[in-house]
Amino acid sequence: MIASPSSADSASGAPSPTGTARPDAFGEASPDVEIIDVTKRFGAVTAVDRMHLRIAHGEFYSILGPSGCGKTTTLRMIAGFEQPTEGEILLAGQPIAGVPPYRRNVNTVFQHYALFPHMDVAQNVGYGLRQRKTSRDEERRRVGEALDLVRLSGYEHRRTWEMSGGQQQRVALARALVNRPTVLLLDEPLGALDLKLRKEMQLELKALQREVGITFVYVTHDQEEALTMSDVIVVMRDGLIQQLGEPAELYERPVNRFVADFIGSSNFMAGSVESIDAASGQVIIRSDRGLALRGWVTDPDARPTVNQAVTVVTRPERLEVVPPDADDAGAGWTSVPGRIHQGTYLGDQTEFRVETDGAGELIVRRQNVMGAGGSQGLGPGDPVTVRWREEANLVLVG
Repeated sequence: MIASPSSADSASGAPSPTGTARPDAFGEASPDVEIIDVTKRFGAVTAVDRMHLRIAHGEFYSILGPSGCGKTTTLRMIAGFEQPTEGEILLAGQPIAGVPPYRRNVNTVFQHYALFPHMDVAQNVGYGLRQRKTSRDEERRRVGEALDLVRLSGYEHRRTWEMSGGQQQRVALARALVNRPTVLLLDEPLGALDLKLRKEMQLELKALQREVGITFVYVTHDQEEALTMSDVIVVMRDGLIQQLGEPAELYERPVNRFVADFIGSSNFMAGSVESIDAASGQVIIRSDRGLALRGWVTDPDARPTVNQAVTVVTRPERLEVVPPDADDAGAGWTSVPGRIHQGTYLGDQTEFRVETDGAGELIVRRQNVMGAGGSQGLGPGDPVTVRWREEANLVLVG
């Protein structure tokens, strides 16, 4: 395992932001990264708007969102490639305004690894150490440690252009880790890999992060990637944080339609509040198509009122299709008749699109059973009933 920075590293002339976390005013360790009311503008365009984040030591943070949401700009401000228009960024409790990128104890791994083709693997990995005038023996030792971490021991003298995409990605990671950064920044580093390799590397990256204990800040537009690796996900849109939390929290309790739609697939049903059960907090809703629905508000700060417009969200895997004459599921269930519009075989699942009068088109995902076939005996036009438990209804206010 790569050790924490040595006293010799701290005495090399680097400013205090490159050191370890310092106690804050309450005697607790400062977060590795703190972004305080940061705004970044490019002319008339606001790329990041009043962002506030505290990223604790050893966490795997993912910043997730569509192109142009401000996630890469945020990463570049932490790295020092961009400067905030307003606000302040702290690294290990120390302000880093005006500190150039090469003097910040952060390293960045990009989608295109920028490896030197004329250098072998060991020379690529040790490049930063040579810039810091590290002794040859120390460089050899730390390069060996870094390559062992990424499972490339024995590849020291291999040319990078002779390696696969996944191996090159590991070289880039080793080069970033060998300098023992406080924070490792990763800007869509798996984007150039094929799907199967990308999924394998997601698991490897998370395991590596746990082993080295370094804070990772990861930028991606791939929601599955963020769900797989992250301790905390920050969902951004138009420069603003929409929601942050653990992966399960964002998936199970999205606070608005954008988050619900961006993380996973969802069914949306518009309606208005008929009443609210004060004891349980359950909201009784009449959909715009006349369907009676019951659910719970996902945003703890939202306070719906009677007649207020709301949106009910249900995840496709929470729904099931049954024959139209199936027994009534009983209390606590919502049922609506419909007809199969389309069935799509997805390997482990089949996705059905069902046209209903009471809820419009609903997406239902059913786990495939061996021998049942992709359509599971259902085809376009077949009558079915779609049903789901009331607990699956998530109510979005506004």
